[in-house]
Amino acid sequence: MSNLNKALLIGRLTKDPEMRYTPSGTAVTNFSIATNRWSSGPEGEKKEFTDYHNIVAYNAGKRNLAEVVAQYTRKGALVFIEGRIQTRSWEGQDGQKRRTTEIIANDVQFLDSRSGGAPDGTARQRPAATDEIPAPDDAPRDVDPDEIPF
Repeated sequence: MSNLNKALLIGRLTKDPEMRYTPSGTAVTNFSIATNRWSSGPEGEKKEFTDYHNIVAYNAGKRNLAEVVAQYTRKGALVFIEGRIQTRSWEGQDGQKRRTTEIIANDVQFLDSRSGGAPDGTARQRPAATDEIPAPDDAPRDVDPDEIPF
């Protein structure tokens, strides 16, 4: 029997991403996203719940995922995360055991429109997180669903 550890999330960043470097020089970006879900209460009323997820993106090989996420996202951005769930433990400076569960991102896709849509009204070009170099001007662009004839 095989095992599977896969997380797929769509949510909005709750704060600006923070990029740091490991002692060996590898870039690591930490950020969190919020996802919403609906459930019915005991009286049948619908209630919205928000879950918060800590995400970690590393640079790996030629993929500069950590750097791209840090450069092109900010609080409020809508993203799709594909990754794995990881729990780690450590002892804090106060001697107490600490534990956290994170999503280690394998891929991050930016779902906000490329021409703008930032919560503060500013526009910023957003490449796909897996792009290593910008696409040439003649490369195919994202398709606007309103332009599809069917």
